[in-house]
Amino acid sequence: MFRFIHSSDLHLGKRFGNFSGDLPGRLREARHGVIARLAQHAREQGADTILLAGDTFDTETPAPDVRRQALAEMRHHAPLRWVILPGNHDSLQAAQLWATLKAEAPANVFLATEPRPLALAPQVTLLPAPCTTRRPGRDLTEWMDAQTTPEGTVRLGLAHGAIRSFSEDAVGGDVIAPDRARRAGLAYLALGDWHGAVEVDSRTRYSGTPEPDRFKHERPGEALLVRLAGMDALPEVTALPTASFAWRSLDLHLLEGDDPLPVLKALLPEVRTRRQTLARVVATGRTRLAGHAALAAAVAEATPDFAVLELDDAALATACETDDLDRIDRAGALREAANALLAEANDASRSAAEREVAGAALARLYSYAQQSSTNAVAS
Repeated sequence: MFRFIHSSDLHLGKRFGNFSGDLPGRLREARHGVIARLAQHAREQGADTILLAGDTFDTETPAPDVRRQALAEMRHHAPLRWVILPGNHDSLQAAQLWATLKAEAPANVFLATEPRPLALAPQVTLLPAPCTTRRPGRDLTEWMDAQTTPEGTVRLGLAHGAIRSFSEDAVGGDVIAPDRARRAGLAYLALGDWHGAVEVDSRTRYSGTPEPDRFKHERPGEALLVRLAGMDALPEVTALPTASFAWRSLDLHLLEGDDPLPVLKALLPEVRTRRQTLARVVATGRTRLAGHAALAAAVAEATPDFAVLELDDAALATACETDDLDRIDRAGALREAANALLAEANDASRSAAEREVAGAALARLYSYAQQSSTNAVAS
């Protein structure tokens, strides 16, 4: 039985420039912490090899501290063996990066920079397909088909990229044959690039990123423990939790008479987990102006508990009647603005995007008016 950990897309050094405060630093540190979590899983599961299927670094020019601290952490977990494959973010085109890694890598870190067999254990051979450039434009795993290995050898493939009809950016890029494992006689093909875990077939999987970095994928960050009893037996694959942050997209659907507050309360995770949670509340359906304002206020109230909490209300239709506008103002500039926004929100000649903007602005104006009224009463 040969056991190993399959992971990919650590993206060490990712900047997270779309966030502010100390959160980018916390997210970067969480990615570095993945190395220790992978090592812990390997020790607990009796595996001595960790395969990183590309994009270990977020760029072709990672900062020296990112590079050297990653290698130091891997060295710390010797005798565990780390195999690092160049991906599209840290491809072989970055010749200086890989030359530096070669000079600095400890003895337990192997750089899979050439498409040639690499012995992992007696009768276990790895066939890596390193990314030559960010977009190679060809199937870099093709060489595996013709590569011979001694009879009885367990053949593993390691690659990074999209398979046919399956690309992270949903364009072209049909570069890896989805049946490569069958064609090349692989017991298992470990893939990277797609950030969510996907089983392509019984012998081919994307591990997904161990530390998510977007709301796109529903599954939490994980790595895969793979057990192989030989070429003929199917691999036994177990998902292992690795993420320290949770990225959650929360669907909140309202009917016009619904009170949004209990619906939101039921959706939000428990308080003790919120500091490590980035959440997006996606509101759909239809509500009155008061309900829309109450929802926005409740999200704003809960936001400091979270790493990130945001409200996406672009698809939430807002019903408005005269008494709703009266709560903004009965006359004057505010009422004129509210009337104009309501007219724009209901104007069928405008684009859907324009109507959404007007509706959101009207809901915000209502919320400000109610807040001002509450503050005036309190004073």
